[in-house]
Amino acid sequence: MNNYSVPLRQLAEEFNLTVAYRSTDFDEIRVMVDEVSRPGLPLTGFFEHFEALRVEVLGYVEMTYLEDQTPAHRLAIFDRLFAYKIPALVISRGQQPHPECIEMAKKHNITILLAQETTSYVISNLITYLKNALAPRITRHGVLMEVYGEGIFITGESGIGKSETAVELLKRGHRLIADDAVEIKKMASAQLMGTAPSLIRNYIELRGIGVVNVANLFGMGAVKEETLINLVVNIVPWEAGSQYDRLGLEEHYVDLLGVKVPSVTIPVSPGRNLAVILEVAAMNNRQKRLGYNAAVEFSQQLDRRFEAAPSAQASAGKDPAAT
Repeated sequence: MNNYSVPLRQLAEEFNLTVAYRSTDFDEIRVMVDEVSRPGLPLTGFFEHFEALRVEVLGYVEMTYLEDQTPAHRLAIFDRLFAYKIPALVISRGQQPHPECIEMAKKHNITILLAQETTSYVISNLITYLKNALAPRITRHGVLMEVYGEGIFITGESGIGKSETAVELLKRGHRLIADDAVEIKKMASAQLMGTAPSLIRNYIELRGIGVVNVANLFGMGAVKEETLINLVVNIVPWEAGSQYDRLGLEEHYVDLLGVKVPSVTIPVSPGRNLAVILEVAAMNNRQKRLGYNAAVEFSQQLDRRFEAAPSAQASAGKDPAAT
């Protein structure tokens, strides 16, 4: 569980759920876990390891089981289930709640929602929605662009030229996701999604010009709401005498929310076209993800050449008469 939550009202509106019984605290209920359960065993009385923070979904199987029970037994079942103060009970396939269900919902003040879709559809979509809404997240300073399908998170000290580079990439047909503040969410064990806070979405700040709306200036095709973060590019000032990676054999990573993201450092000096360099970085990173590494291939070619050179020299120095 994390510190984020989703209002139950928002969940009901998002999935067109009909309210069969509205609890008195309906507007205050917030869903705080990204898992959804079908209370099959709890309906039989087994509540070991029951997670009361989850939204519970009754499908065709559960409703058929309940239909076979006596009204008194159904009353006891819902009395015990609702005593755990679950966020809500969702009944799928357009099925109607039993009178005993409504009676106990009123007693324990539990919201009952109805869905028209199949049980598997309801559960899978609820889980997907909740995992996205409740995903762990952080906000970092930088610019997030989509370049050739790669999510490039551009970092660097303020004033180094991140936004100017982003504008040049926009002119070259790439897309802006976020400028200045990037909201990063952990969607899976090794997957990060980046987006912009709603207040600054589609806007970019250029020193000397001010804030411009990228969607209005370059068209809707120049912006995107979110993208996976595939590469972190750290822009640093060029320093004479500093050692920079020439071959790219060393793999560098940045840890974001426990996920290791490939990272490169690009020194800035007058005359360097950062937009073009970032395009190459994006394509090169894509090739690496697909299993091809040009730096490794080049290094192997050098090794083979140096290994072959001594034998070639030895052959050239042999006395023909001796053969």
